[in-house]
Amino acid sequence: MKKRRVYLSLEKTILILISMVVAMSLLVTNLLVSNEVAVVTEQSIASRAVSISRIVAHTPIVIEGLNGQRDKSEIQAFTSELIDLTKVNFIVVMDMEGRRVSHPNIDELGKPFIGGDEGPVLQGKEHISTAEGTLGMSMRAFTPVFNEEEKQVGAVAVGILTNTVEKAVNESQSRTYFGIGVGFVVGIIGAIFLAKRIKKILFGLEPFEIARILQERSAMLESVREGVVAIDSQGKVTLANAEAIRLMSLAGIGDVHKQNLDMMPYAVFKRVLDKGESVLDIEYDFQGVTLLFNTVPLKVNDQVVGAVSTFRDKTEIKQLGEELSGVKVYAEALRAQTHEFMNKIHVMLGLLHMKNYDQLEPYVSQIAHQYQTGDGSIVRNIRDPILAGFIQAKMSYARENGCELVLGADSYCPRSKDSSVVHDLVTIIGNLINNAFEAVKDWDNKRVELSIVYGEREVFIEVSDQGPGIAAAVLESMFIKGYSTKSNGRGFGLFLVQKSVEQRNGQIEVDSQENIGTTFRIFLPYDPEEETL
Repeated sequence: MKKRRVYLSLEKTILILISMVVAMSLLVTNLLVSNEVAVVTEQSIASRAVSISRIVAHTPIVIEGLNGQRDKSEIQAFTSELIDLTKVNFIVVMDMEGRRVSHPNIDELGKPFIGGDEGPVLQGKEHISTAEGTLGMSMRAFTPVFNEEEKQVGAVAVGILTNTVEKAVNESQSRTYFGIGVGFVVGIIGAIFLAKRIKKILFGLEPFEIARILQERSAMLESVREGVVAIDSQGKVTLANAEAIRLMSLAGIGDVHKQNLDMMPYAVFKRVLDKGESVLDIEYDFQGVTLLFNTVPLKVNDQVVGAVSTFRDKTEIKQLGEELSGVKVYAEALRAQTHEFMNKIHVMLGLLHMKNYDQLEPYVSQIAHQYQTGDGSIVRNIRDPILAGFIQAKMSYARENGCELVLGADSYCPRSKDSSVVHDLVTIIGNLINNAFEAVKDWDNKRVELSIVYGEREVFIEVSDQGPGIAAAVLESMFIKGYSTKSNGRGFGLFLVQKSVEQRNGQIEVDSQENIGTTFRIFLPYDPEEETL
């Protein structure tokens, strides 16, 4: 059994990835900023120490005390007060021999300066160093002291203990860490919000579910027999399946995805996009290839964002219609003939039971003669099996309904090279015969005559009845789609007859007289498989 693959949800994936990115960014920032903060903090402390040492070195009390013009004890009092004000750990004033003149610890006065880093300042050089003294490890800023004659009379050392420096650095870094923590929390909250927002946009679907749905929809789209083309609101093609590409290539159109409304029925698409109305069953000719289009709008939040058109080669639809018509015709013919045959079998069985053999023989001969002159002649003279079966079915239907359909003795029609012609012949003959049956159903003479004659690459069809005829006013409108003198939902038969005749470049003639009858004559170009015998 194949182990099912476990996917991490999109929300968790986004949360983990963003958290990792934020964490890594903050970590790198911390590494860069923390060191910089430590350096800046130390530099700030050192700069403050230098500033204080310079101020002390230029103070008259210190200069005059080291120059012997004032009591040196005043220097101790001055520096003690300054230590309290500046919050440094010590301010040491020394003479040129390195002996302390001031010190936080009065027991250290007069003793040599400890640390070993005072050498440069006694030579007149200002500098900063770190060394261990009586108070511990400290950062020290040294500044030489000069009298009015620019003669060095001593030096000043301002010190800040290193633990104080480290404390200041740690405080600065703590603020940095706090900012990093706040940034991380904000990043997590943003990641959660983003994950939920994306999840909502994707209708709660996970990426693998979207991928599966896309694959299934794509497979379904490519498997249909109809061409499918989708366009956006600007009329540019956004989708076309394989069948659409095939049909368009037959029509001489290259890459469908690079086309726009110009390659389609422009007025149809514009109407769909502008009005949001569906347009169904529209024929459109592409360089000799006739396609049947159904176009519907695409709406999102009641706004038209595009359109989808499905289409198919009309020839294929007609071929399918012919196949269905043929099956239906044969089924109707078989049903009617079976019904007739069973009736005749019952008659023959009755004659046999009564042992009335004298009447049985002529009855069987009559049936055989009827086949030879009726059904048999249809099969011999109407060479296309679909058309022959159709006529047989109509004859059986007529007999069942008390009418009579007679095929002219001179009728003959070879098979056509173009199989689609049969579909039009069935449409034409079927509708004309149905109208004739309807006309004579309430008349005593219920005979309808049909003649199909081929000659000189033309087939002549005539359907006549002796019914009530057609009124002159009706003759002018009877070919209009939907027009009918009967109930609603009718009025398409003669419209289809005219349409089929026009498509075959044929002609229609109608001769009708009230109370005498109606005759329809059809002339159609016809290219047979075989010549007339």
